[in-house]
Amino acid sequence: MSARTTTAGTAGTWRLGDLTVNRIGFGAMRLTGTAPFGGGVPRDRERSIAVLRRAVELGVNHIDTAAFYFSATRSANELINRALAPYPRDLVIATKVWPGRDASGAWWWADPARLRGQVEENLRQLGRGHLDVVNLRVPPSRRTGSIAEHFGALAELRDAGLIRHLGVSHVTAGQLAEARAVAPVVCVQNPYGIGASAEDTSLLRICGELGLAFVPFFAIAGAGREAGPGARDGETVRAVARAHQVSVAQVRLAWTLGQGPHVLAIPGTGDPDHLAQNMAAGALRLTADESARLAAPER
Repeated sequence: MSARTTTAGTAGTWRLGDLTVNRIGFGAMRLTGTAPFGGGVPRDRERSIAVLRRAVELGVNHIDTAAFYFSATRSANELINRALAPYPRDLVIATKVWPGRDASGAWWWADPARLRGQVEENLRQLGRGHLDVVNLRVPPSRRTGSIAEHFGALAELRDAGLIRHLGVSHVTAGQLAEARAVAPVVCVQNPYGIGASAEDTSLLRICGELGLAFVPFFAIAGAGREAGPGARDGETVRAVARAHQVSVAQVRLAWTLGQGPHVLAIPGTGDPDHLAQNMAAGALRLTADESARLAAPER
């Protein structure tokens, strides 16, 4: 398997509403620094721009971003704008709202009336007239609460032409049902990967039955989450990687994509070699036995 020649289209496509995307996309979170949300040492600006352009050359037409992905010197949205505008006609840019960060980096959560400001900030930074997909990112404190008021506010912005399609992020099955009663949902963006909980797996299956895209984050990091890839890799994952002569990250991506044709991937990186490896994961085919062993609890 050649990481240099494999493109994002190898894993197939799925639809976000009326928009067709390759199942391997790109997450912009790590573009602004070496740690999530732009912390740590800033990435080299020109290198980040080059990685974005190379991603599109390799067939990526689905980029996940957010206005709150920024560091003291870098903004993911503005890097995307600088690298890719004027945008390719088939490029889908998905963003998310509800969380926000002030100039100092401190977090805040928008009330429904302030969601329009967050949407307009994404529009300004990206230099677009409308947003392709906006995910309502639910805060941890609301995991058991209602999201109807916030989702309704986004539905009004969709009706006003600022947003094309709506999604939800970090939700329960009940919250997904609540959102769908308000307005159409095209995707669910939740943490998922090897070692996922039964609840997360159930939601993935529900999305498949409904024909919704399931877009996992932390698919490579797994249980390590913000700690990044390799934080808690078990022997089974490492053994499968050795058998295929690929990286653990590629095994994790391939396994996640194998959970259903509606599952998309948005691995993020600021490294061109890692980008090529992520694309190559779409061509990695695990055996049924390997997939089952990876799904089993690590002993």
